[in-house]
Amino acid sequence: MSEFDNVTATPPAPSGSAPQEDRTIGLLTHLSGIIAGFIVPLIIWLINKDKPEKSWLTDQSKEALNFQITLLIVYVIGIILSVILIGALINLIAWIACIVFSIIGGLAANKGEAYRYPFALRLIK
Repeated sequence: MSEFDNVTATPPAPSGSAPQEDRTIGLLTHLSGIIAGFIVPLIIWLINKDKPEKSWLTDQSKEALNFQITLLIVYVIGIILSVILIGALINLIAWIACIVFSIIGGLAANKGEAYRYPFALRLIK
């Protein structure tokens, strides 16, 4: 048997890569923060935190959860500071950051890459 007999076989997945199902759930976890805030990442993390085979998905849901909690804190500060009119600007910037970084995180998760948000309080470890 020559090396060309099995040309159509798919190459094995690199070690440490996430299955397609986990990558899709990771994509949805990151993108759900745009609409649902921290609820979906929290649910995904709670469901998968005790499953060792879902370690990549657990890591990504924790990362998305930490980012959404950070944004929630920023939104509350923005609401408090809206009395002096700077809060609306803070909330607008936080909302734009949420959209941009959630999309970047979702695309990275869909590729199977572990994404880290540039600013997030690591409250869930």
